[in-house]
Amino acid sequence: MTGVAAVRCEGLSMSYDGSRGIVDVDLDIPTGEVFGFLGPNGAGKTTTIRVLLDLLRPTSGRVSVLGLDSVRESIAIRTRTGYLPGDLSLPSGLTGTEVLDWLSSLRPTTPPVRRSELVDRFEVQVDRPMKHLSKGNRQKIGLVQAFQHAPEMVILDEPTGGLDPLVQDEFHRFVREYVADGGTVFLSSHSLDEVQHTADRVGIIRDGRVVTVETVDALRGRGLRRVSVTVRSGTGESAETRLQVTDGVADVHRRGDLLEFSITGEYAPVLAVLGTLPVVDLLSRAADLDEVFLELYRGDDGSAR
Repeated sequence: MTGVAAVRCEGLSMSYDGSRGIVDVDLDIPTGEVFGFLGPNGAGKTTTIRVLLDLLRPTSGRVSVLGLDSVRESIAIRTRTGYLPGDLSLPSGLTGTEVLDWLSSLRPTTPPVRRSELVDRFEVQVDRPMKHLSKGNRQKIGLVQAFQHAPEMVILDEPTGGLDPLVQDEFHRFVREYVADGGTVFLSSHSLDEVQHTADRVGIIRDGRVVTVETVDALRGRGLRRVSVTVRSGTGESAETRLQVTDGVADVHRRGDLLEFSITGEYAPVLAVLGTLPVVDLLSRAADLDEVFLELYRGDDGSAR
């Protein structure tokens, strides 16, 4: 990676009254990509975002956004970035136009040059008060305000909540166009589907710590595969018992004589066991990102966390 990073975190930690928020987070995100920040609620995604924008001060570590110090130069960072919070709250009595005008007034040096384009593209209702809009239509207002001033980088926390599938697809297309034009997107989500269809790279956070940062393709290629095996009638139970104690095999589920399980690492131990079973049919496929995610989130005792 060369040039100024869009986001750089070094040993970033944040505690709340002694409780752990995020711990030793290291991130290096170049400009011009969609970076997916993935984890369930409470993992530390929103805390990280708030530290990036100086809405929270870190307990330790350093953060820069677009080459600017997150604390000393936070105003300059906000001038050059857009932000959609996950807990978006808008004045209930204002219309969409009034909300967008009000938010735009907070950035007097960056006019809303893309507003009309975005309103048309997402079919946003701007002439009705917020209290009369559905969650999805309020979310559209949130998306417009994040992008309306043509920022260099946009930080989005659960951006597609409440949007119908057609609008979600249109949003994903817009994000790819925005990045192709030189923009950068930091996209925090617990939606595995959204991340795997939009992001270039993914950072997975678990219990306040970043577990891994990889491309989506690399995550899919970690060696985790899903296998479905059909054995001869009446032998499913004994086959299940054999597979459950085979190296590299996990998540064995049986429905009659159909067994489904995951494999990590080498196939040899599994093939050795399958060679002794009355296999009728076998299907193996690469795991989807959601299955990889669950594997990374699996506790030491084998249970999902």
